[in-house]
Amino acid sequence: MPDTLDTTARGEVSPSAFRRSLDAWLPATADPRDREFLRDLLAMGGILFVLTAIAYLATCAWTLPFPRDKTGLVVGRDFLNLWMYGRAVADADPARFYDIAVYNAELTKLLGEGYPGQNWPNPPTALLVMAPFGALGFFPALFAWLAIGIAALALTMRRVFADARVLPVLLVSPAALLCLMSGQSSFLTTAALIGAVVCWDRRPLLAGVLLGLLTVKPQLGILIPVALLASQRWTVFATAALTALALAGFAAALFGPEIWIAYITKALPLQREVLADPSGIAMPFHATIFMNLRGLLGNDVAMIVQAASSVAAVAAVAWAFWFKRDADVAVLCALLLACTQAASPYMSSYDLLPLTLMALVLLARGECDAAGRRLAQLVFWMPALQLLFGSIQMPGPGFIAPALAIYLVLRLRDNTQPVIAGREQSERARNP
Repeated sequence: MPDTLDTTARGEVSPSAFRRSLDAWLPATADPRDREFLRDLLAMGGILFVLTAIAYLATCAWTLPFPRDKTGLVVGRDFLNLWMYGRAVADADPARFYDIAVYNAELTKLLGEGYPGQNWPNPPTALLVMAPFGALGFFPALFAWLAIGIAALALTMRRVFADARVLPVLLVSPAALLCLMSGQSSFLTTAALIGAVVCWDRRPLLAGVLLGLLTVKPQLGILIPVALLASQRWTVFATAALTALALAGFAAALFGPEIWIAYITKALPLQREVLADPSGIAMPFHATIFMNLRGLLGNDVAMIVQAASSVAAVAAVAWAFWFKRDADVAVLCALLLACTQAASPYMSSYDLLPLTLMALVLLARGECDAAGRRLAQLVFWMPALQLLFGSIQMPGPGFIAPALAIYLVLRLRDNTQPVIAGREQSERARNP
């Protein structure tokens, strides 16, 4: 399977000056309807991005060294947690911060009395990844973190896509906006995840290392082992497992095995409390089936439906990567990501960035019919829709990813011939 995805084709240019200016930022498409969808997403996403950014920045209290947003949280609230992992590397007992009371006492020392509570949710391997950033001040570290993430994503897209001009559309998406506002890791994790899936046949060792590093954010890769085992990519699977074990062992060697005990006994139960979300605060930020249904049906029934969706998602990935392993890499990657969203009860809106990217790629490469275009459009807007629906405790956006997964399974089922993907497809088109 080639390690580039071709998004180029001979497209039509609108006579409108405004559309021509937008077209310069877009990949050419074989079907003008795909280009129209991308153009609309770029225009509307850009407007929402600018208006939201202005409103957010205008309501922040810019008091140094830690400016606050209107909720009282530090600007770059999620990166604050990541930065604290980097600072904790020099602590004599970093395992103690998995105790939420101890961690918030540390935040109080740093930020003053009355700071809203946060927890330490990531596994101990995050200390290794964040160590260089902990050596910097908060804002220099935040800017470096975001700059490196965007640069890594841009370089990955230039490497794996023949025409990487879906990047501007991606960067104005609601998922990217939430990532920027919170200082989350989605730019880096998207680069690693997409790069690994696309190159795992050409560069299995590199792909395995990237997937092993992604265990720092474990919810993103819950179906990766299923895909690797079903498609018999043993080298990638073994390399990913060894990388993950090496990271875990290195963390235990540096900080003591008790740090893993603290993570399992203190951090993971807190994540279950967040999932229960008795106050409904988390629901607007998690476009999952469980979070969509819990307000309407209660936690127990919602979890039963979520469990059924998870089983179906595992089955879909196993089927696709066993029987259709030679299909278009873009379609398989999009299916894997859609099923990951469908299988997880806990997936933040900024974690939708990889799925948003692949939905845009499917549009750019002409992989969608009318229904597919609408689903790709809904994926793009899913974080914004979840904020809207979740704030009034109404279901809806959590079913977009499962709907896309069903659509892609049907496309794969109906396609009896292997699809040539990426650079090979483009070369054959030019040289029949």
